[in-house]
Amino acid sequence: MVQRKSVVPPDYLPLSCRFAMEFVEDVSDLRDFLGNTAVMRKAPQFRRDPYLIGVAGGTASGKTTVCQEIISLLGDTNKRVVIISQDSFYRNLTDNELKLAKEGNYNFDHPNAFDDKLFKEVLLELKEGRPTKIPHYDFVTHSRIPGKEEIIDNADVVLIEGILVFYDPEIRSLFDMRLFVDTDSDIRLARRVQRDLEERGRNIAQVLHQYTTFVKPAFDEFCFQTKKFADLIIPRGAENIIAIELLVQRIQEILRTPRSSSTSSLASNSSEKLNGEENNKPTRFAAGDCQTNGFVRPH
Repeated sequence: MVQRKSVVPPDYLPLSCRFAMEFVEDVSDLRDFLGNTAVMRKAPQFRRDPYLIGVAGGTASGKTTVCQEIISLLGDTNKRVVIISQDSFYRNLTDNELKLAKEGNYNFDHPNAFDDKLFKEVLLELKEGRPTKIPHYDFVTHSRIPGKEEIIDNADVVLIEGILVFYDPEIRSLFDMRLFVDTDSDIRLARRVQRDLEERGRNIAQVLHQYTTFVKPAFDEFCFQTKKFADLIIPRGAENIIAIELLVQRIQEILRTPRSSSTSSLASNSSEKLNGEENNKPTRFAAGDCQTNGFVRPH
């Protein structure tokens, strides 16, 4: 057994394994000694947490198109950017709800139509950097399709778009940046008619009935009020290329900056809080004021 010669002065840490053997009595002591030394010498650890960007706005406002433009402008940056739609998190309907949906009498724009519990669980998994399953929702059968889930892993930026992504306070708090796509209601209606006829198997009477009965009232009551939680407001959606280019520049800056795993936001210390919500007014991108506004605060 090696004889202990003296107590190790703290100033001499860390010591090489060979030199340390002169001061320990057995392998167990050596393990404890080296373990403590490693903890003392451990450098701050950084990792790239996925950066979650929420994109809200009325139905057919251009949320998905804005997200696609962001990905296109980011180009080959060796970063993984993915889009998730809140539409994937509609609840499976009961038999009675399914009957109403087929008649065009079910409100898909109400907060109760979404599975917020699953939505929150998925966002938390994404923030932790874990492989995450995204359900696939079929708008013809009004149900999730088992076995067709999309798996997202190792994402650098996740764009989450939907009409009510900012409605639930707990879900809203998970986003690092929040965007609101602001598009004229007539344009949104025209787009919705075309989309629902071509992609979702509905007829014109169903689309217009659903819009006047559910979509517009729900937008006024639930969606529009969440605009105040946005960090950026983008008028005209994907047509506002200046706003999107500035946004992409900011995302590129974010991706170049290491974030600690314990840090939820690059600029969280700059946000003033009032009754649990940000007291900062959102930046609104308009054709005449983009240059004077510069860029919005990161969040």
